[in-house]
This record gives sequence, C-alpha cells and structure tokens, in this order.
Amino acid sequence: MTGTLEAIYRYPVKGLSADPLDRVTLAPGETLPFDRAWAIENGPSRFDPENPCHLPKVAFLMLMRDERLATLDARFEEESRRLALYRGGRQAAGGDLTTRLGRQIVEQFMAAFMDSSLRGPPRILSAPGHSFTDTPAKWLHVINLASVRELERITGRPINPLRFRPNLIVDGPEPWTEFGWLGREVGIGPARLKVNARTARCAATNVDPETGIRDMDIPATLQREWKHTDFGVYAEVVTGGEIAAGDPVAI
Repeated sequence: MTGTLEAIYRYPVKGLSADPLDRVTLAPGETLPFDRAWAIENGPSRFDPENPCHLPKVAFLMLMRDERLATLDARFEEESRRLALYRGGRQAAGGDLTTRLGRQIVEQFMAAFMDSSLRGPPRILSAPGHSFTDTPAKWLHVINLASVRELERITGRPINPLRFRPNLIVDGPEPWTEFGWLGREVGIGPARLKVNARTARCAATNVDPETGIRDMDIPATLQREWKHTDFGVYAEVVTGGEIAAGDPVAI
C-alpha cells in the first residue's frame, strides 16, 4: 500500500496553532523537533522541570476546554526560539521562550487574554528533552486525508485536517485503512515509523482551528456512524532520517 506525505506540522506550544514544515529530520524514539516543547500551565500543576513527567492535558491551557486559543496565530522561530502571537493579523505579544523576560511577556498577554478560563497565573513550562504530548510516549500523530474526506461526506461540511492536530498528513490509502496499520511499519523516505495505537478523539476536534468557534461534534459523529470515537493513529519513530512533504509513503 502506497501514498504520499502531504504535510508536516508541529505545535511548539501545546494548545496553540500549528507550525508547518516543508521537511524535518526524525530521530528514533523522539517527537518532531520542538513539538510541544512548551506548555502553558493553567493553575498549579505537579510539573517539575528537574524531574519532568507526563501530566494530563487538563493541567494546561488546551483547545478541548479553551477554544479561544484557536483565534491566536502563533509563529515560532526555531533559530531564536522566539514565539510571536498574532490576533487579527497584528502582533499582540512576543518573546524568546528560553529567557525569563520573553516568557513573562507572553504570560502577561495570556493572563489578560484567557482571564475567564484561568485557575491561576499562566506559566510557560519546559524541560530539556521533554515534550508535553497527550501520550506518555513520544509518538507522532498521523492522519489519512481519505478518512477526512469520508467524514466530510457524512457531515456535508468541509473539515480542516488541523482539527485533529496531526504531525503527519498522508494521502493515497483508502479511508480508515490506517486502523489496520497497528503493529506495522510505515516508511516515509528513509524513515520508518511503527504504528502503535488508534487516536481517541476529544472535544478539541469540535473547534474550528481558523475561527475558534465550537461548530461541530466530531466525536459524536464518529460514534454514531462508526461506533467509535477514533481518528488517526499514533506512531513511533524506529528509524530516523529526513522526510519532506511529497515523499512517498509505504505500508
């Protein structure tokens, strides 16, 4: 079974908008570089940067509960580690996430912007080598565009694939065949990924990533039509290498 890698995305700050990449180098057992490298704490959490461990996403600002985040356009500069936040095409805040001052500038903006959703002062968290993914393991999230199109057919509405927060978007395989990849390897260019789990969807997929409006009920639609709430799969990098949009995908 073959296909094409259509797009690559990472999310430098958990809950904020996607950062598109033309190409990226994968490393075994790792996420995409800088994927969920930072998160915004919503109220006191148990996160210890000296001993980082996985925490549930409810500890942070997140789309499932905080759809207003989708109205921000987050732009990340890898070389400088600078995050800029835009609203309506204008920059609202920005700072170097590796410096205390840079984080404070972003935190102050988020304190005002997300005031009604906060359980305490928002703090930008990070730790060397840690990723604030939804799973304890460092997996990549893969979706199949054919499955998106099938969901569009059922709902009668266009669906932005970024609702599903993918790292990799593939096209070519038949709808839902990705669920049959469990335990198998996906080859993308020189890299190999082992598919480990289906992705159970939450209310974050109901939020339009462009408008921030909660305008669909995708988990309910999946349950009604297919008797499950899964969309996409998680995969672990087992063989690294540089991949690029347009690369062939082989199962």
